[in-house]
Order: sequence, then C-alpha cells, then structure tokens
Amino acid sequence: MAGGTKLIADNRRARHDYHLLERFEAGLVLTGTEVKSLRDGKAQLKDGYANIRDGELWLYNVHIPPYGPATRENHEPERPRKLLMHKREIERLIGKTREKGLTLVPLDLHFRNGYAKVTIAVARGKRKYDKREAIKRREMDREGSADGTQTSGDDPHPTSLFRLMTRSLTWCVRK
Repeated sequence: MAGGTKLIADNRRARHDYHLLERFEAGLVLTGTEVKSLRDGKAQLKDGYANIRDGELWLYNVHIPPYGPATRENHEPERPRKLLMHKREIERLIGKTREKGLTLVPLDLHFRNGYAKVTIAVARGKRKYDKREAIKRREMDREGSADGTQTSGDDPHPTSLFRLMTRSLTWCVRK
C-alpha cells in the first residue's frame, strides 16, 4: 500500500448537517486492536466530534468495534482518541472554534501510507431550510441529468427552475 489512500469510514451525515468551512488532516493515536479493526474496514463516525482540551486535540464518540480475535486485550469502542497535529494548526483551530457556532466534525477516516488519519472540518451547523434547499438542489440536478437538460449544479437550466416553481405552487395550492 505504498503511497495509497484507503478509505475506512465516511461521515456523510456531517456533510448534510454542516456547512464545511475548512478541512484538516490529523493522525490518530491508536492501540493495536483498534488498528486491526480499522484494517477490517469497521468504524462509525456518525456522532463523532473533535474538541481541544489542555492544548491537545481529542476525538470523541467515534465507534471502532472490538477486534474479534483479540479476546481480553481488546479496546474500549468509544474511548476518546488523541489527534496528532502541529502546534500551529491546533492554535489556529482554537481561534476558529472560539467563534460562536463553529465546531469540529470528523469527515472521514482513512489510511495514508499505512498510517491511520482522520479528516476533520471546521463547520457551522445548517438550519432546517438550508437542508431543504440542498435537497431541492440535489433533486434538480438528478432530474436534470436524467432528462439531459442540465449538466452542472452551478447554473440551473431555466426549464428546470420553471418545473421547480410550478411544483412548489401546486404544492401550496393543494394545502
């Protein structure tokens, strides 16, 4: 696996629930059974978050299941895990997370050159209407690509926009 990247777990929920402002890659301090479990491709990032405590970056609520063959020498599945970053980067994150409404969320867990890494993002929570708007945009893109009328999500085709407006009007009339 020289020079390669192998994805272990992806946090699609974070991409849905947050506006991702800036991304960082950090190393993980793991025990042997955690590494073996990750090499099996088992991990869950859904409820995970990162926090800075005593000048160190920690990852919480990331579930790495126990490794089957290791009986009594296994690890605790949801223990806090230390993240490895340069001190300058951690200080930068401290400044960013002090801003109201910003948090650190893990986006994915992967192996890079044999080392376990996590991609974390400085993120701001989306409001409900932002999520609805993202879903509408995704459906328009999906519908447009099926019809062959739209190629990119940046500039919607006028007919797709017209369809969306007529749908919302008919929905309001039905109510």
